[in-house]
Amino acid sequence: MGGDNETMVAEFLLLGLSGKSEQEVVVFAMFLGMYMVTISGNLLIILAISCDPHLHTPMYFFLANLSGVDICFSSVTIPKALVNHVLGSKSISYTECMIQIYFFITFINMDGFLLSVMAYDRYVAICHPLHYTMMMRPRLCVLLVAISWVITNLHALLHTLLMVRLRFCSHNAVHHFFCDPYPILKLSCSDTFVNDLMVFTVGGVIFLTPFSCIVVSYVYIFSNVLKMPSARGIRKALSTCGSHLTVVSLFYGAILGVYMRPSSSYSLQDTVATVIFTVVTPLVNPFIYSLRNRDMKGALRKIILRS
Repeated sequence: MGGDNETMVAEFLLLGLSGKSEQEVVVFAMFLGMYMVTISGNLLIILAISCDPHLHTPMYFFLANLSGVDICFSSVTIPKALVNHVLGSKSISYTECMIQIYFFITFINMDGFLLSVMAYDRYVAICHPLHYTMMMRPRLCVLLVAISWVITNLHALLHTLLMVRLRFCSHNAVHHFFCDPYPILKLSCSDTFVNDLMVFTVGGVIFLTPFSCIVVSYVYIFSNVLKMPSARGIRKALSTCGSHLTVVSLFYGAILGVYMRPSSSYSLQDTVATVIFTVVTPLVNPFIYSLRNRDMKGALRKIILRS
């Protein structure tokens, strides 16, 4: 390489979703509106659950945690993009980028783990209703969430440390609105074989384990539901799973299409797909869980009337 190419990168340029200034204004307005709705919607979910004693159950404990993670997940990526637009800048420092990658990996995996724990909760509630209270003890619920936090943070630390060891030369333009690990890997002038290997091995295990738990849980749920004698019982059982299944499909459908491939194959279409699980999923979660849940609607109605 020439001497110019050996210059180490001190910052990255986040080019966003569109290179045209008039389109960037529209994207800014959309992101700002969606971010505000995401924060307020998920805060309302947490507030409703904490204020209503009837919602102090394992299912809503996990839902409150999911809402908290969604707030953090959105706050890792969107605010920086909004600030850059207001300042007329596209830059993010190398350190900020690595921090963003760490928390992005942490929260995206935490979402997956919480969705799998919620699937297990539904499995116990439908397949073992008489033993639900004993099996889903508060201590176990807290332990499941705590273990999930430990695993996701260690996983994020592994990938961030592997990213830090790479060298980035003259190319620093990222075709994204945040530091997505795959586009950043494509910019490295070092060998990324170890990074790709860890994504497919450790990352695959961390990603596919919760997904497998969700699939197995719902296989048992549906096999149990089909044995129910009354149509009313089937509808009631499925109604408790409908919201969760919708979120799981939206979240995992987008991620499987983007990250279960080598980083070299990452394209602009994948950039658009990441918007689904980084922006859209945290936005729609409160609506999906509240509009399809009578208890949540009742708790939210009490808060609104009280205020």
